Amino acid sequence: MAIDWDKAVLAPLEKVFGEGGPVGSRIKFHPYEGEAYDIDGIFDAAYRDVTLDPTVAVNTTCPVLGVRLGTFKIEPVPGDDQVYIPRAGKMFLIKEVRPDSHGGAKLMLGEM
Repeated sequence: MAIDWDKAVLAPLEKVFGEGGPVGSRIKFHPYEGEAYDIDGIFDAAYRDVTLDPTVAVNTTCPVLGVRLGTFKIEPVPGDDQVYIPRAGKMFLIKEVRPDSHGGAKLMLGEM
């Protein structure tokens, strides 16, 4: 029996930890082409990304948005699409999309 990860895990997590709220306080997805629309997700302003290299210790932080891919009308395109995070009061460029193979993804963001 297949597990519906979106329904069983991702949606409940997003409901508890997501940025969803009243209209006007929701995350706004701005595709390169087409109209912007509301989405929900779990925002982390200082996600720690570690690069493992035995000769060099590299450790960086960047903003990230955990999302459910099923909520998008079209899949996010790195380098073109943007998201506005009301809590941060900023627009971010989507630099990279990292799908998790269970219907979710991390959107690695860059400040504009």
